[in-house]
Amino acid sequence: MAPPYSSGSPSSSSYSSSSKYRQPYYSSSSDSTSLVEDLRAAIAHGIRWSWHFWNERGRHMALAALVSSARRLRQNLTYRRIFSFPHLLVAIWVVVLLWGERWVFHSKVESCNWSNWESWPAGADPHHLVLVADPQLIDPHSYPGRPWPVNDLTVLVTDNYLRRSYNQLVSQLSPDTIFFLGDLFDGGREWKTAHGDFRDPEWGPHPKGEQKYIKKWNRKYGEFYWLREYARFGNIFLDPWVAASERTGAEQKRRKLIASLPGNHDLGFGADIKIPVRDRFEAYFGEGNRVDVVGNHTFVSVDTVSMSAGSSEEAHRHNLQGVYKPTEHFLLDVKWRKRRMVEKELRFQRGEVPELKHNHRIENLDRANFKDRPRPGEGVPDLPTILLTHVPLYRPPGTPCGPMREHWPPTKPPPGQTEPVVPDHRNAISVSRGYQYQNVLSETDSVMLVEKIGNVVHAFSGDDHDYCEVVHAENQHNVREITVKSTSMAMGVPTPGFLMVSMYNPLDANGNPLAGSDGKPTLQTHLCLLPQQLSTYLRYVGFGLFCIVLLTIRAFLVPMLKLQRFALEPELYGSGFILPVFKAKVEDYDEYGMPAGSPAGFSASRYKGGSGTRDRSGSLVGSGGVRSNGLAALARNASPKASGKRGHHHHNHSAKGSSLGAGKWGWGGAHSRGPKIEIFGDNEEDMYKYNGGKWKAASSSTRSSRSTVNVVVTELWTTVFRVAWMVLLFFGWLAYKG
Repeated sequence: MAPPYSSGSPSSSSYSSSSKYRQPYYSSSSDSTSLVEDLRAAIAHGIRWSWHFWNERGRHMALAALVSSARRLRQNLTYRRIFSFPHLLVAIWVVVLLWGERWVFHSKVESCNWSNWESWPAGADPHHLVLVADPQLIDPHSYPGRPWPVNDLTVLVTDNYLRRSYNQLVSQLSPDTIFFLGDLFDGGREWKTAHGDFRDPEWGPHPKGEQKYIKKWNRKYGEFYWLREYARFGNIFLDPWVAASERTGAEQKRRKLIASLPGNHDLGFGADIKIPVRDRFEAYFGEGNRVDVVGNHTFVSVDTVSMSAGSSEEAHRHNLQGVYKPTEHFLLDVKWRKRRMVEKELRFQRGEVPELKHNHRIENLDRANFKDRPRPGEGVPDLPTILLTHVPLYRPPGTPCGPMREHWPPTKPPPGQTEPVVPDHRNAISVSRGYQYQNVLSETDSVMLVEKIGNVVHAFSGDDHDYCEVVHAENQHNVREITVKSTSMAMGVPTPGFLMVSMYNPLDANGNPLAGSDGKPTLQTHLCLLPQQLSTYLRYVGFGLFCIVLLTIRAFLVPMLKLQRFALEPELYGSGFILPVFKAKVEDYDEYGMPAGSPAGFSASRYKGGSGTRDRSGSLVGSGGVRSNGLAALARNASPKASGKRGHHHHNHSAKGSSLGAGKWGWGGAHSRGPKIEIFGDNEEDMYKYNGGKWKAASSSTRSSRSTVNVVVTELWTTVFRVAWMVLLFFGWLAYKG
């Protein structure tokens, strides 16, 4: 038989089948059209279904949820509930979090106020300077193996720590000048530049642990990402400085913030530095080699990470002049630069034009006097010079760093010895190097650096993350150097900090020290310690456990002392049932009756409305206040103490009722032992047990123990959850605000 809509001939069927494949263009177009139509139909169907659901049940469910929420809100806003014990703990938590996330930073910085430690002659007006080292903003290079939520949380916490510390530094201490000592970023050297060769040099490939991340870093983190990191640095450090400058107005017109000194995490180290990376850094932060006159002292910043390429082993085998030559040229004329900057500063202090004036006259070329030109710096005294370098100067291995080094305090000297233990390797900076780092400069570079700069009275460095104070050897002119602590909480040192420098060096109009000030120190330093964030979090954990103990004790006392319960009773409404409750379901019990072994008092009038009432949905509610639409509800309303004779009063259907009841409802007779059923009502007479065809009253101890356990568990869970979510919400708000 031919299929429907067919002529029945094989040729016809074959033709239509072959013609189907001869027209792929039209077939494809038809399929695309049908897909679009199916999609439109599905969307239209979804819209119609949503509209129908909203009209039928959705708006009622939304209204019910709104009413329920309003009722719960009204119950929670009562006087007793607002001033309850759990909310008292929340209030205490608010104070604890404000202390740990805000006030402790204010307290720590306030204790470092300039007047608390500096000692200058009466009437002195010192220049206040702060040195910030290694903020090293956390980025994908810091913890490359960490998953997304943990890594982002680490960034949020560390950024907030830096922001809060720095805001207090700027607002309370109001320094005149801030110098950053390098390592502004953690992975700045790893983010691909928009221009230039970014390939690793053949002599300095990434270590094996980072090889698997290189392609991902080059693909995801390029020039645009670095600019975002630059904006992030500005948001944390530059914006508060600018805001403070606007507040002070004309009182501090010469305030300076200088962040141009690069670190090895910003550029790399020595021969491994990529020139495009350094060009990008200097384009946004300024030149790493510079001279500044601040507080009548000359500060010389040197890009020592680039300078170290000249003394590396690769410099003898490869052309690295592009890396180290700019620093070498800077050091060749650094003394002239110093005099020029000092003269410029003195002219400014005298109220003159800072730049030198040139004599303007017209002369014949053959009679011109080229020697008659201003020579900046001639006859200008040299101010005390301070060297700023990211990498510390060389010192012999084991040179102790002093008692203020946190990670490894000095080794105790043997009895009778008053001098520190030397060498003390545990208290010293390790003289070592590795991929893209070197803990100290080479001895050759250190000696050359101090000699070419000249008159270096003090040096400050970073890189090590911990405090270290040493006095160098004679070949380094006995320069005193302080390695400044990292200001970040994520650099392996429990207590971050920054260094405060107070400078007082009065000069006359020609730059000579005023009478009585020769030979006296012109600067004083103080290490300002910041909060230990790990200790703060441990205090949170300890107080949290203490709160759980208190809430547990309260939960046990609620049933024992009849205290006001915190947990609200669950809401029961007739309209809240998903399945309908019908009168016919109740009448089934009247038809089949109850078994002979059932408790007396199960009369038709008992559950047809004799002693019950109906709620708004039409369902029967018994005297105990529980809905009587099921077997358990019928059993609840029975009285086991009544005579067994009433149990057979079902219009001469007692036998039938017994058999049907045993077969349909599972009630055990004389030869069949039924299940154990426990029914607990609201009243004493409603609490019975059904065990194998016999009703027995439940023991009061069982009822009391179960009720007590339920109250304790409910109270403990409710109060702990209430305190936890309110505390976490407030903590999240503090973290969001920074």
